[in-house]
Amino acid sequence: MLDSIENAIEDIRNGKMVIVVDDEDRENEGDFIIAAKMVTPEVINFMSREGRGLI
Repeated sequence: MLDSIENAIEDIRNGKMVIVVDDEDRENEGDFIIAAKMVTPEVINFMSREGRGLI
């Protein structure tokens, strides 16, 4: 589900993780975004397991 930037910012402020995607004509990929103060070992594990990329 795509949402507005404003809603994504609000979610980040509320400690939620969001996925920011670029244009499908570019790399067509998404990045996990979370406020640094909310990062836990579980969050890092989730990102590495589900994102399968660089953290």
